[in-house]
Amino acid sequence: MPYFGGKLRIGPFIQLISEQRLSSRGWDSAGSRKRGRALPMSSDVAIKVQNLSKCYQIYKNPKDRLKQFVLPRIKSILGLAPNQYFRAFWALNDVSFEIKRGDTVAIIGRNGSGKSTLLQLICGTLYPTLGTIQKNGRIAALLELGAGFNPEFTGRENVYMSGTLLGLTERDIDTRFSEIEAFADIGDLINQPVKTYSSGMYVRLAFAVIAHVDADILVIDEALAVGDAVFSQKCLRFLRNFQKCGTLIFVSHDMSSVVNLCQRAIWLNGGEIQEIGSAKETVEHYLQFTLQEIYGPTTKLKSITTDPELDGVDKQKLDMSGQGETHNLAINYASEIYIKNNLTHARGWKTGAGEITLVVLKHLYSSDTPILRGGELLKLTITAAIHEHIAQPVIGFLVRDRLGQDLFGENTLAATQATVLSCSRDHIIEGKFIFRLPMLPNGTYSLMASLAGGDLHENVQHHWLHDALLFDVQSSKVRWGLVGLSFEKVSLDFVQ
Repeated sequence: MPYFGGKLRIGPFIQLISEQRLSSRGWDSAGSRKRGRALPMSSDVAIKVQNLSKCYQIYKNPKDRLKQFVLPRIKSILGLAPNQYFRAFWALNDVSFEIKRGDTVAIIGRNGSGKSTLLQLICGTLYPTLGTIQKNGRIAALLELGAGFNPEFTGRENVYMSGTLLGLTERDIDTRFSEIEAFADIGDLINQPVKTYSSGMYVRLAFAVIAHVDADILVIDEALAVGDAVFSQKCLRFLRNFQKCGTLIFVSHDMSSVVNLCQRAIWLNGGEIQEIGSAKETVEHYLQFTLQEIYGPTTKLKSITTDPELDGVDKQKLDMSGQGETHNLAINYASEIYIKNNLTHARGWKTGAGEITLVVLKHLYSSDTPILRGGELLKLTITAAIHEHIAQPVIGFLVRDRLGQDLFGENTLAATQATVLSCSRDHIIEGKFIFRLPMLPNGTYSLMASLAGGDLHENVQHHWLHDALLFDVQSSKVRWGLVGLSFEKVSLDFVQ
């Protein structure tokens, strides 16, 4: 193992809770002093939290801390009632819940609601004032940016240090280091002190470590908020694979990613559980609550428990043919979309039967400007070279946001079924898609391209490229939802 030297400053960035070591030192599995026997936990439960509370002592000035340390002890000896020189702040108060094995659970709430405190208690970097935590399996956590990495150590040394904290032996780390290095993808900077890293590089290296420690329970706290689109999608792909066999606790202020990634959600408010339920319903209630907090008492938001009647729907068919004309939209979204071809750096897989060689997205009627604005007709061409016989080739694509959420896409399956196309070696085929580009919110997006063979029920993905195209949307206007539409008319009129 590399020699680290100096004083190790190990914070709550990546932690492994060793049940055996804690027990031998007089601590229970929650990392708290034993306060009695916890209730039995079922084998299908990953984490069980019972009546968990955490209190902090808040002092007005440093001398009150000294008074609290000395004077109550003296008065207790003298038989006098001790004074209290602090204010008790309960970051968590009587929190109880269970997380089943294999579940993906979000913890949501405003800043200061107790989310980070709860995560640190689960991971064992804080000890509870009251209550117990029981855990089945190894926990790996990505909690706080930069904490746990010694800035004077190189990335390589920090990998070994973090891996050791997570229960790996030196031999384990040796065998996995090449995979960790490839996942982090920071090049020669792996041998430089991490104090020279950007925040994105910190997350790359930290995520790469926890992705290769074979954890049973993974805790992620806002880790996907830092980093570029390609790495964020790589992390999302790892998390989706991890969900198949592991338990994931996910903390984020991005409610769309919570709904997309999680089955259940725990909403904390003021250190107490406000609601536990399905991610979608809990997020909807939380968003209403936060809006109510913003609006204040002057505007009261009322919950709608029944579906409103849908009447007065305008069924006029709009002309979306776009035969080269200038499309006058009701709202000027003033967006600019810059496309970057990422084909040579895109990751995925292939069988060798064929491969995608070209992906081009441009205006349908004009190729003079590379800048897209949203709402115009586009033509996407995906070219593939066939190396082996493919009876029913299908070319498709998906557009995803930076979190890996599928926004829209299509494939040529219908065309393949209508006209049976059989390809042999050295054939070149093209999939062409003409569509009107939605109004996308600001951010970075990627286009996944694929070459498959077969039908809807039985098919083989011969070439799959996660990030064949990248495009960045920049606009001064607000978008609503994940994908916006080009509206032909928006009006507000007096009706009475």
